[in-house]
Amino acid sequence: MRRNQVAVVGAAETTKLGVIPDMSQIQLHADAALNAIADAGLTIKDIDGFATAVEQPQQVCHYLGIKPTWVDNTSVGGCSFMLHVRHAAAAIEAGLCKTVLITHAESGKSNIGRPPRAVGADSLNGQFEMPFGVAGPPSMFTIPVLRFLKTHGITQEQMAMVSVVQREWAAKNPRATMKDPLTVDDVLNSRMIAYPFRILECCLVTDGGGALILTSADRAKDFPQKPVYILGTGESVETPMVSQMETFNSSRAFKVAGPLAFQEAGIAHKDVDHLMIYDAFAHLPLYGLGDLGFMPHEETGKFIADGNTRPGGKLPLNTNGGGLSYMHSGMYGMYALQESVRQMRGIAPAQVPNAKISVCHGVGGMFAASGTVIFTNQR
Repeated sequence: MRRNQVAVVGAAETTKLGVIPDMSQIQLHADAALNAIADAGLTIKDIDGFATAVEQPQQVCHYLGIKPTWVDNTSVGGCSFMLHVRHAAAAIEAGLCKTVLITHAESGKSNIGRPPRAVGADSLNGQFEMPFGVAGPPSMFTIPVLRFLKTHGITQEQMAMVSVVQREWAAKNPRATMKDPLTVDDVLNSRMIAYPFRILECCLVTDGGGALILTSADRAKDFPQKPVYILGTGESVETPMVSQMETFNSSRAFKVAGPLAFQEAGIAHKDVDHLMIYDAFAHLPLYGLGDLGFMPHEETGKFIADGNTRPGGKLPLNTNGGGLSYMHSGMYGMYALQESVRQMRGIAPAQVPNAKISVCHGVGGMFAASGTVIFTNQR
């Protein structure tokens, strides 16, 4: 993909976030989609490309009345939407469609119209991990994180600081679910879920959704909102079984997707003004900072503990409050993308002054997949 040839011209989340018991999952898709379409000054008839995950494209397209010439249902966990952005940009450049709508919605808390997420007994996970009690994110993530902390000399106090800093950002965001200040002691004294994760180091469980609209950069000037250009993208997958990662000390998928995006964007780490790293659990920003190449893994805990990612720090990270404090309906990647777009538009609640480049990095399925999108407001 050529840099700066495709732009985000519409972006919005659902009208409500948090607990939404009066809307089904497909209604949340529609709410997010219609909000993004309005943000772009378009109508349903203008959409000719569509992508989503978990929900089937034909369901959402029928519900909204979309007649697409290109669809994508790549579903690799919470970073699926980063991959959708990459695929949509390629489709637009190839002339397969002109205006792509990407939606995400989940009734993660209320479970209204939410398809069941079952792990089949005959799947790889079902055969080789679930019989040993490895079932669900907290117990799956503990396998690599304990080795990661020990190998890289990162303390539990430093990991707890990730949650503390995320809450500082959330306090600036009126839409955030959790805003009360946290201390390291608050985090470490909160209820244990699966060692070493306390509940304040685990993501929220909420309802909501979001949507993006992409088109060619040449058309972007005709839209009401400030265009946000796609500078670089990357994607990769590793293994559906966390026990079979190549190494627990880093994510192979991270180390493929991130550098691909940086290479395509033609930027260095010092050029990054704003960073989003999917934080379903508190260890993920530590992995991300190292695997994306910002610093050696051994320095990541101290880097965050020293305040470099908090408001006023030199590398603003997860400025919406993240999955730990903003919201997390089950697949957080869309919300990270939304915040990157807000920052590039200059309208974020906790706006980073003069931000020109935002890196948005996602994880899917407990290190099974990864996607990276680099945005800019300059062309």
